[in-house]
Amino acid sequence: MLTDINPKLPMRDKSVTREFYLNRLGFKEFGSADFDGYLMIEKDQIQIHFFEFKELNPKENYGQVYIRTDNIEEFYKSLLDKQTEIHPNGKLETKPWGQREFALLDPDNNLLTFGQNI
Repeated sequence: MLTDINPKLPMRDKSVTREFYLNRLGFKEFGSADFDGYLMIEKDQIQIHFFEFKELNPKENYGQVYIRTDNIEEFYKSLLDKQTEIHPNGKLETKPWGQREFALLDPDNNLLTFGQNI
């Protein structure tokens, strides 16, 4: 029955969030309408949606998304080539639970963890 999931994360500034995801992570905007206070992006087979939360304190934001990939090495290298900051505790490594993972924070402190089965 269930076919997909599109997480919704908070953002303080739509233009900052758009720039980060499009230029740093290689996403593109999804849809033909530009909704005030709402942003939809996609890359390959996934979408992430954002809602405006201007009063968000990034230090109190615990938004998190786990994104699976089938070529983590190439994606990680592409981010490093764009000088995208990787989380200090989230460098690419093999985890004891059988995943190769890395993590980064977006401008609003949403944690994005990328993983691939090994």
